[in-house]
Amino acid sequence: MSRIRLATRAALVGVLGLAAIGVARASGPQASVQIDNFAFSPVPVTVLAGAKVTWTNADDIPHTVRAEDGSFHSKPMDSGDSYSVTFAKPGVYSYFCSIHPKMVGKVIVKSP
Repeated sequence: MSRIRLATRAALVGVLGLAAIGVARASGPQASVQIDNFAFSPVPVTVLAGAKVTWTNADDIPHTVRAEDGSFHSKPMDSGDSYSVTFAKPGVYSYFCSIHPKMVGKVIVKSP
């Protein structure tokens, strides 16, 4: 095989490798959930263990984020306020707004 072909293949492998790293970064260390119009979005949100999830209230009234199992609970968040949780262990974490209990969501945490 010629040097040009080898160099082209090496470059292609490098580019594909960087693309894979970019995908992992985009879905790995953090995720965002918007609170708007009395709903969490996206639902569910899926992250890797060790990732931080941040909820931001875009509604014009207060909301909270409270785990069904009691493992986390925000204070009432006004419009523009945020709350974050870092999920260390894989599992499914269901949550709701304690002010508006019909607002529900889920974080799915997978092994890295």
